[in-house]
Amino acid sequence: MIDIYFWTTPNGYKVLLFAEEAGLAYTIKPVNIAKGEQFEPAFLRISPNNRIPAMVDSAPAIGTEPVSVFESGAMLLYLAEKTGKFIYSDLKGRVEVLQWLFWQMGGLGPMAGQNHHFAHYAPEKIPYATTRYIKETNRLYGVLDKRLTDRAYIAGDDYTIADMASYPWIGPYERQGQNLDDFPNVKRWFQTIAARPATVRAYDKGKAINTAPTVNEESKKLLFGQTAAVVKR
Repeated sequence: MIDIYFWTTPNGYKVLLFAEEAGLAYTIKPVNIAKGEQFEPAFLRISPNNRIPAMVDSAPAIGTEPVSVFESGAMLLYLAEKTGKFIYSDLKGRVEVLQWLFWQMGGLGPMAGQNHHFAHYAPEKIPYATTRYIKETNRLYGVLDKRLTDRAYIAGDDYTIADMASYPWIGPYERQGQNLDDFPNVKRWFQTIAARPATVRAYDKGKAINTAPTVNEESKKLLFGQTAAVVKR
């Protein structure tokens, strides 16, 4: 059994996508980040970066002690290696998956996240910052669109953890100031993944946990402007 510490954010949905696709036995442990539950000492022992998602695998492939993992990319890789699913076994294919997984972790996710922040949540509008991140998000969409020109999925013909990592971050494309009609290959890929039964199940489970906006005036105090003090408790 795997416990998935989850909230309804793009990073949170990545792991639910894998769990549903692979048919894993798992339990969702909601961590309401709008209420500051990510700073609870018990959660910090699992996720020292005070971010969701995180997970605890009580039946690891090797050994008997539970294994805890934080960082969504690490979680996807852990699950892929444990199950042998959604990652290629040959070296070339594995490299394709990993480099695009890291592309999402280091590029698409952080840049789209900053896009969201400055366009929608910053207490004062800073045109330079807003424009900078909208344009960078646009560039990354262009990179992905070009990549998908001659293949069904990001790493090749098969659906992999590279796709699971990127899909939830393309979901809020309108809030990111993007138009999928400008990126026909991304649009085709996005619609294909959205129609997968496991994707529908994952998002339905998320909606059953939370339909309220994660960021409101009260939660801004918890989510933005943190210092080292929040992890010293």
